[in-house]
Amino acid sequence: MAVTTAPGSTDTVLTDTTRRTAARVAAVGYIALFVLGIFANFIVKQGLIDPTDPTATVAAIRDQEPLFRIGMAAFVAIFLIDVAVAWGLYVLFAPAGRARSLLVAWFRLAYTVFLGVGAVFLYIGQEIATSPVALGADVALLMFAAFDFAWLVGLIAFGVHLILLGRLVIVSRIAPRLVGILLLVAGSAYALDTLAHIMLVDYAAVADLLLALVATTAMVAELVFTVWLVRAGRRSSAVTRDDLAPVAP
Repeated sequence: MAVTTAPGSTDTVLTDTTRRTAARVAAVGYIALFVLGIFANFIVKQGLIDPTDPTATVAAIRDQEPLFRIGMAAFVAIFLIDVAVAWGLYVLFAPAGRARSLLVAWFRLAYTVFLGVGAVFLYIGQEIATSPVALGADVALLMFAAFDFAWLVGLIAFGVHLILLGRLVIVSRIAPRLVGILLLVAGSAYALDTLAHIMLVDYAAVADLLLALVATTAMVAELVFTVWLVRAGRRSSAVTRDDLAPVAP
């Protein structure tokens, strides 16, 4: 990591170039995550897996196995890209407090780990569905359900990540306050939906409402944040030693 040292001090300060690079990495990562996420989740996963019909699911995967494998590869790519995004956000917001920025990054990495674990279940389900040995369509569907729950647990951490990131933006003023508010609202929506998934016996009764809430808030917040990241990666934003002073809660 590129750093510079103030005269007469051993404290390191992130250079302007490093932070612009971090903003670019995060911006490109967000764009890639958006594209890959739509393809992997909505086109492949939801297009081929019917949680209410094991037989139809297995038939669809066998018929379009190359597409399903590409979808799995997209999930793995998301897993890797999220690591780079976590690094970029940590470096970019380190002037607001390295400990706080690190906590934000850790929660994103926790979500990423659960997505990686979920991808393993996805692979096992695909292997069962396409195996010449009859292992049972119900078992394959169970693996896909395990993927969903692993991802769901990860989304709790992702919601906390957005809440902490939003608060960090608000108190640091590194990005516009509106960006922080939108991220905080989106994170709260993620957390609410995930907890409802786990705790409600009849989640289906509120599923449409909560999914609409999550989709709307997340799309607006992360789109606005991505636009800001793109702009931050293109302009100069010099960092001084004062920027590294603790931010009042």
